[in-house]
Formats: sequence, structure tokens, C-alpha cells
Amino acid sequence: MFFRSSAKKVHSLKPQYDYVIAGGGPAGCVLANRLSEDPDVSVLLIEVGGPDSHPYIHMPVGFAKLTGNSHSWGYKTVPQRNLNNREVWFTQARVLGGGSSINAQVYTRGHRYDYDAWEKDGGATGWNYQSVLPYFLRAEENQRYVNEYHSQDGPLKVSDPVPQSLSTVYVRAAQQAGIPYNHDFNGHTQEGIGYYQLTNRNGYRSSAPVCYLKPVLSRANLDILTSTLVTEVILEGNVAKGVRFAQKGESRPQSVLAAKEVLVTAGAIGSPKLLQLSGIGQADALRKLGIECKVDLPGVGENLQDHLDLFVVGECKGDFSADKYKSPLHSAWAGLQYALFKTGPVASNLCDAGGFWYADKNAMSPDIQFHFLAGSGLEHGLRPLRNGVTLNSAFLRPRSRGTVKLKSSDVRQAPLIDPNYWADPYDRKMSIAGFRLAREILHQDAFKPYIKGEADPGLHVKTDDEIAKYAMRFCKTDYHPVGTCKIGADSDPMAVVSPDLKVRGVEGLRVVDSSVMPYVVSSNTNAPTIMIAEKGADHILGRV
Repeated sequence: MFFRSSAKKVHSLKPQYDYVIAGGGPAGCVLANRLSEDPDVSVLLIEVGGPDSHPYIHMPVGFAKLTGNSHSWGYKTVPQRNLNNREVWFTQARVLGGGSSINAQVYTRGHRYDYDAWEKDGGATGWNYQSVLPYFLRAEENQRYVNEYHSQDGPLKVSDPVPQSLSTVYVRAAQQAGIPYNHDFNGHTQEGIGYYQLTNRNGYRSSAPVCYLKPVLSRANLDILTSTLVTEVILEGNVAKGVRFAQKGESRPQSVLAAKEVLVTAGAIGSPKLLQLSGIGQADALRKLGIECKVDLPGVGENLQDHLDLFVVGECKGDFSADKYKSPLHSAWAGLQYALFKTGPVASNLCDAGGFWYADKNAMSPDIQFHFLAGSGLEHGLRPLRNGVTLNSAFLRPRSRGTVKLKSSDVRQAPLIDPNYWADPYDRKMSIAGFRLAREILHQDAFKPYIKGEADPGLHVKTDDEIAKYAMRFCKTDYHPVGTCKIGADSDPMAVVSPDLKVRGVEGLRVVDSSVMPYVVSSNTNAPTIMIAEKGADHILGRV
């Protein structure tokens, strides 16, 4: 079984490109494709991680093997004061394609209210729902839908799952709990329960490099460097001139110039880190680390938001879940089925059902998201059972705000990541309410033939305080950090980029990734990040 990487070997690095893209995650891949469409424009994409050549990346089930240290940064948060000072595992992708190469492939966009709030309350002019919808359409090649909400013309392959049998049981159980069925979370209505559409097709992951880079690797005007760490944006006065970088295995630093623009696409953790290392950030904090402040932007690294996940685990009465494939015999059979037909459990993302509902009955739109996994212990730190299921519930509209700050001026040091979970008591209240909804679903009649009991946390955990104590020990990130270089109005002193994604106070520099979201969307963040890059490309090219 052979998977060809979406990277290309650079035989001769040019001293200057029109555009230098710092970060090969989903946004960087989109920009590399769209900007290099013009053969007279030269583009260099730089990614700190390696190429997307590992087989697990391309097998849909492989994400369960990739959320540890393999192909990702082994980050942890600083001690979370509202989680009993626990350091929460906070891995981020370190591979070409970023999160799109290691995520669970759930394709959700968020609610129209999210984007209208970006514009109305966040000062992100031109980022309301009607303005961003065309960019979701431009990106999408949908297997099922062609209507005002969906397209079949884009590069990103979006497909229907072949649901695991327990996923269908979950959908029935959620309806028994009073949540209506929804056939399309990205259509007219978000609320309800049902099956997710996924970013995979015909047994393979539809990552950003597979969809956006692999088809254009033959372009002579596009170069891609992997295993290369961008250490600094080169500034001359208030003008970005290029970047400095260090390639793996080489001690001598190098630099490359950008004739038009430097585009930072390193994500909600990497982008503020790079800006701060380059002297762009809060002046006093930079000076304390011995970094010359070149542009005083106090909002860099502020406004961190993330979805915190609580989960209920049920123990099955028999071999009903995907856990049975942990045995050598079943594993070998699943591998053979995939090798021959690209079907079966290896072709599954193990998270093909979920939905959106309300913890706060007065919320304007759903504020809880469910992910049903037909297995246990599938993610970092979760206790595996011999045979079980997991139902995650994430509160989607946190009021708490955190930070990403430098620990030192050493580029190889991990930053200080502080999501500040549950700093606002409302977040804790809604998280517990979402957990109770998940528990209620798992205890419906539809599950009774399959589940013999609740394994975690167990029915002895009943009160809000008991649930909170359980959450403090076992809650996890949903891997959706955003907001640390937020879009904002000129009047907002904490805005890092303008609505056209230009870094304030710097010429020739933009940030184009999930870090620019003023507020976290009420969904998974891969599709919205790709949308941001699609729209960002039009801003860069002067089309909007």
C-alpha cells in the first residue's frame, strides 16, 4: 500500500518569491493553490512538519493514531486554575496539511449567526454569513448536495459516511431524547441530530494538501519546503520583506524575500508565536524576553478560545463497537478489507454521527455539539474498554478568553498556552448541562440492547459539583483553538488584523488562518479555516 506525499522536492530555492507562505496547514495549502494559478506569480510554501507521506494520514481511521506526539506538537496548557491546576493535553498538527491531515474529518461550518456576529459585534466587516457562503461553496465538491448551500465544483471532497451500526442506534436514541433529526447541518438549519458529512472519499482522507496541492505540484511557479522552521518575519521598518528559516539537519539559517507579501498561516498557536518572535506584539512583554518590539500590537496572542469537551463512555454488552478491531485477528481482517476494497472500519472516521442542540434554552442558536464515537479510548488520555462507545459534548460559545505567549525568545521553545477554561462560570454551567444531555441520550431505550452500563464517569456521579470534579480530571480540548490574531475594527485596540487580514502597522504582512476569528465558530474549525483562506486569497489578489 503506497501513499504519495503532496510535497514536492525543491531543487533550487529562489532568493525571492512574490508570496512567501509561513505555515503549511489547511490555510497555507489553499493559498498556495490559489495564488499560484497565475503562472507569472511565484509562491513558496514553508511547513515545519514533514510531508504527508505516512499511511495513517490517508486512512480515515488513522486519526486515532495521530493525536499523540506523532506528526504533532506535544503541547500541554499551562496549569488551568479552574480545572484544579491540571495541564490539559493540547496537541497541534506538525505535518503538511496541519489539522486537515490528522483530524477526524468532520465537515461542519458553524451557524450563520457566528459569521453575522463576526461582523456586527467583532468588527469584521465583510465576513457576515452571506459574504462567506460563496467561499464555502468555492471550496466544496459535495457528494450529495447541489443547492444554495452546497457545490460540486470545488477541490475539497465532502462525502456521506457509511455509518457504523451503533451510530444509527445513537441517532435513534437522540430522537428519543427529544432532539429532531437533521439531514444537513450545513444547510438551512444547524440544530438537530444526524450523520456528519466528512472530508474523505473512496476510502481516503480529503486533506488540504491532497485536495489543493497534489493537483498542482507540476506548477513551476510553486515551491514547497517541508521540515523547515520559520524563525522570524524579516522587517525593515514597518515593512515585511521576507522570512528567516532553518531546515531540518542544517545549522546555517537562511532567508528568502517576498516581493509582494509574507502570509502567516501557522494557526492559532503558531501564528501569534511567530509574530511575537518577530517583534510584533505587546511591547513590555517582548522586551522582558529580550526581543526588540518593532510593532506594538497588544492583541497578538490574546483572545484565545477553544471548545472544551466532556464525555460519557458506555460499556457494550458484546462486540458491537469498533473496539473489537483492537484484537489481532479482527485488525488483520480489517486491514485486508481496506487493502482490497478501501471499505470497512479502516475507511471509517469512527465519528460519523453527532449533532447540535441547546444547553442554554435562551441561546440564539445551538450551543452544544455532540460527537458519537463507536469505540472507547480513541483519543489521547481516554481509558479504553474491551468494547465501548463514547459520546462527547462540547460547549460551543465559551465566554472565557485565554492567551498564547512566548516562554522565551528561543524559537524552539513551546509557547505558554492558556485557554483559561471555565474562567467564566457560565462556561462551567453550560458544559455540565451539555454533559447531562449526552448522558440522557446514552441512556435511552435504543441503546439498551447494546449497552450494559455507564463506565465513565458512572451513575454515582450525579450532582453538578461531582460532574465538575470528573470534568476537571478528564475533560479535553476539541482541538479548535482560534482567535489569537483576531480581525477587528480600526477602533478596536486589541484587533491584530484588519478585515482584509493585513497586520496592523505593518506593510506586506497578513495572517490568514483560524487565529483571525473574532469568536470561535459553533462547529469543527477545518472547513471555516479553509473558507478564510479562500476569501483571503481574493483579498490578496484585490478581488474584494
